[in-house]
Amino acid sequence: MQFPHIDPVFLSIGPLQFRWYGLMYVLAFAATYFILSSEVRRKQYPLTKDDVADLVFYGAMGVVLGGRLGYILFYDLKVYLADPLQVFAVWKGGMSFHGGFLGVILSFVLFARRKTISFWALIDMAAQCAPIGLGLGRIGNFINGELYGRQTDVPWGMVFPGGGELPRHPSQLYEALLEGLVLFFIVRIMSRRSDVTGIPAWTFCAGYGLFRFIVELFRQPDAQIGFFFNFFSMGQLLSLPMFLVGSFMVFRLSRRAA
Repeated sequence: MQFPHIDPVFLSIGPLQFRWYGLMYVLAFAATYFILSSEVRRKQYPLTKDDVADLVFYGAMGVVLGGRLGYILFYDLKVYLADPLQVFAVWKGGMSFHGGFLGVILSFVLFARRKTISFWALIDMAAQCAPIGLGLGRIGNFINGELYGRQTDVPWGMVFPGGGELPRHPSQLYEALLEGLVLFFIVRIMSRRSDVTGIPAWTFCAGYGLFRFIVELFRQPDAQIGFFFNFFSMGQLLSLPMFLVGSFMVFRLSRRAA
């Protein structure tokens, strides 16, 4: 299959260009606001609409700053040490989920202290929103024709621009399905079936770690890093602890509540 060429710019107004990838971020933050508002009402947390908007802003800053810093530290440190100004060249790409994950945790710690509300209450709500952002982000990656998979002969393999002449796994879509849609429903169900604080957050942690580890088996590793021990990608090394710790905590909290 040939990659379906989609113009990454969906709207141009004079010199201004609006890209699909940026739109995915906007849609993700909008969905996050509505889900958080719904959860605040359901749980009757002492947060106003303005507080929810502030929480989304904190989370957005955590995603962007943490994601950028995480990419620099985990994936391409030598390049940025050689040319520090490249840190600000965000239009060239370079975001890390694991960095964004840590960034959101830090931003929520700050917000929880400011509003004197439980940090875990915030994280449990955010865990229901994160898969939406992940799913939309991977769709944006697919539209851009980036982060494609390894070479394959499966019928749905695609020839990506910049990926050579041989078909590759559309691993962005695998991630959009597993880390986005499937993980959203898993976390949502767990949040409804259990009133134990921390269960939704640790479920997300374990689920993302597992799904990312699996999809990395089909995703092309970063060229500047390659494989560790001739098998593991950087994404797998960062995701495996999430799965192990998340699974242990879900088991522990469930046993404690039984």
